[in-house]
Amino acid sequence: MSTSSQYVTTSDGLQLHVATFGSRESTPLVLVHGYPDNHLVWEPVAARLADRYYVIAYDVRGAGASQAGKRIRDYRLDQLSQDLKAVVDAVIPGRSFHMAAHDWGSIQSWESVTTDRLKGRISSYTTISGPSLDHAGHWMHKRLLSTDPDLLKQGFKQLASSWYIVMFQLPLLAPLAWQAGLGKLWPTYLAKREGVRESTPSPTQTADGKEGVQLYRANFAGKMLKPEIRHAHCPVQLVNLTGDNYVNTDLHDDLRQWVPELYRRDLDATHWAVLSHPDLIASWIDEFASSIDQGAPSAALNAARVA
Repeated sequence: MSTSSQYVTTSDGLQLHVATFGSRESTPLVLVHGYPDNHLVWEPVAARLADRYYVIAYDVRGAGASQAGKRIRDYRLDQLSQDLKAVVDAVIPGRSFHMAAHDWGSIQSWESVTTDRLKGRISSYTTISGPSLDHAGHWMHKRLLSTDPDLLKQGFKQLASSWYIVMFQLPLLAPLAWQAGLGKLWPTYLAKREGVRESTPSPTQTADGKEGVQLYRANFAGKMLKPEIRHAHCPVQLVNLTGDNYVNTDLHDDLRQWVPELYRRDLDATHWAVLSHPDLIASWIDEFASSIDQGAPSAALNAARVA
């Protein structure tokens, strides 16, 4: 597998580390990691796709070998969307690309999928365990303001699963936890709680966890209180993880409202399915991207399309 790396300058002057896999002449595929990971979490999937795609996996700001922002507002979704544009403009200027994202990588990528900045260049989007905060805000308002007991139950269930988000709003607690040893314990946590192991343990795990808390502090409160109207401008494949400990499957119930061309595939896996099921995740990304490029969805995709 041919690999290389480079640095890209963001609109506000930070340096982002970008790793690429495969031939530059192949169809581009961008992979965006979540929290508290860096691009290494995608290596097992990238290795399985590099013979057919030019795979681009970058460390988001504050993670891996990329520079961190200095202020909380440096992590707002609009800036993260500008970071994605800076990466693709530098690595594949003028070319369209497919995209897949996990966890916070997925949350931030919705900003590009539902706004005009990269409209026409994103050919398809595979989202794993990371809803749009605008969509989630509308979903939560609908349920917490409902008189339907079932809808109320869904809302409170998701609130219970999101306990860590409240903790992350505190300025010192989460960073101190990472500094005090959570970084060293992270592989053990993944093994015991999630049943997965990292193919390449991150040498920057403590720093990634400590700095990435800013993602939550910069975005959650505003989006939950005042979600915007956001419709996707490209086909979306939702990989719904039925064993996810952080994102309940109910949270995807209203997604068809925002995505005109939506495909949903359920997988019995925990949150880090990119580590536990790299063969399947890679095959689904490939099947979806190929079908979109060819304009002829496979039988499996047709069955997965949400009417």
